[in-house]
Amino acid sequence: MQLKSLATAKIAAKAAAIFAAGALTLTACGGGSTPAASEGGVQLINSGKLTVCSDVPYEPFEFQKDGKTVGFDIDIANEVAKDLNAELSVVDSSFEAIETGTALTQCDVSISSISITETRKSVMDFSDPYMDDDLTLVATTASGITDINSAKGKKVGVQQATTGAKYAAENDIDAQQFEDSGLLIQALLAGTIDAALGNQSILAYAIKDDPRFVRVEDYATGEKLGISIKKGNSAMVDKVNGTLKRLTDDGSLAKFETTWFGETAK
Repeated sequence: MQLKSLATAKIAAKAAAIFAAGALTLTACGGGSTPAASEGGVQLINSGKLTVCSDVPYEPFEFQKDGKTVGFDIDIANEVAKDLNAELSVVDSSFEAIETGTALTQCDVSISSISITETRKSVMDFSDPYMDDDLTLVATTASGITDINSAKGKKVGVQQATTGAKYAAENDIDAQQFEDSGLLIQALLAGTIDAALGNQSILAYAIKDDPRFVRVEDYATGEKLGISIKKGNSAMVDKVNGTLKRLTDDGSLAKFETTWFGETAK
């Protein structure tokens, strides 16, 4: 019941955030005006701001700390904003809106540990990949789960609308679906589920140094994470890719990975 209440409150909060973002967008575009151009001719929804949609929390990619949104994705988003001479503005959006591309009606880009897939590429453009992130199955040591087959009939959790949820269904796992990774990890740590199936970066980070849990096995899916951009916005794609290249070349991206993932970084 507590998890359900938290999920309901979170959905309501996200709906309010998206409504507010929509109102700002309409105000900015009212009277026949167009979004202001930033550095390099990139069009921004809100003048002087890079508006980024992200599914918060998804620790350590994006989460709240001391009243601020921080994390691996947010470090990258801050660098993109800097290269655009813009201020970063993060909008908390559901992952469903992000993965279907509807979030991009409210935001310039989405960055939220988004796996690049052919389905998603049909409705949005992507930057170059900035991280590899395959799947992993983690479980309590008391669960008796030793592989994907022994997880059948157990209480396995996934985040809805993710590749982890898809993989569970393909392997006949009747998984309990959670609205975001925060609720999934909370359920795992509380012992209300036996195991969780999802991206290595998130789940390995969540159980790191906790003897109650074991990383059962990994699944090489070839997942690569990218920043999603409205279909056809080649100027933004070029600008984001330029930032990613700079971060790769000067070692900043590797430094961000070490900061947020430590030994679990891919």
